[in-house]
Amino acid sequence: MVRGILGKKIGMTSIFDENGESVPCTIIEAGPCFVTQIKTKEKDGYDAVQLGFEEHRERLVNKPLKGHFAKAHVKAVRWLSEFREVGENGLKLGSEVKVDIFSQGEVVDVIGKSKGRGFQGVVKRHHFSGVGMTTHGASDRVRAPGSIGSSSYPSRVFKGMRMGGRMGFEKTTVKNLKVVKVIPESNVLIVKGSVPGAINGYLEIVRHN
Repeated sequence: MVRGILGKKIGMTSIFDENGESVPCTIIEAGPCFVTQIKTKEKDGYDAVQLGFEEHRERLVNKPLKGHFAKAHVKAVRWLSEFREVGENGLKLGSEVKVDIFSQGEVVDVIGKSKGRGFQGVVKRHHFSGVGMTTHGASDRVRAPGSIGSSSYPSRVFKGMRMGGRMGFEKTTVKNLKVVKVIPESNVLIVKGSVPGAINGYLEIVRHN
């Protein structure tokens, strides 16, 4: 069976475990997914299974993707992603992959895009302390980055200099999350702890190696 599934973050809650302790958990809508492509080492250079998640309106899909879905005999989906597989997994084009591939107590890795924070300065983005005084009318320099290079040499700013810029919305992986509960009839997976991204953000849930 495929080692992962695609899903969407629904929100967070807490569940009482067998010891009566409150455990913070994330609720994930996991699947159902459909196999849209099977890649092999002989043809593509590596073994992988491509899954599609969340039904999409047919009229919003371009022609190449329409042909791709027609070949797999599946309806148009909103999101495609690959899972590397090794050897025979018994899957065929159009096969359905559900959340029941996981079981309670299993350990998974969750991959998603972190929350976007927009353009941020060095204090928030890189945890600079700021360089200016808070008195004597110098308040406009409190959160400034300070000097970023000399004037005569090298007469430029070195690559990689930590400065203000876009923060967040980056691919992030949270590892070793325990599966607290699997609800196949609702396509719901509940994992212990938090996962990347905002509510309704897409996620990849992969069985931890």
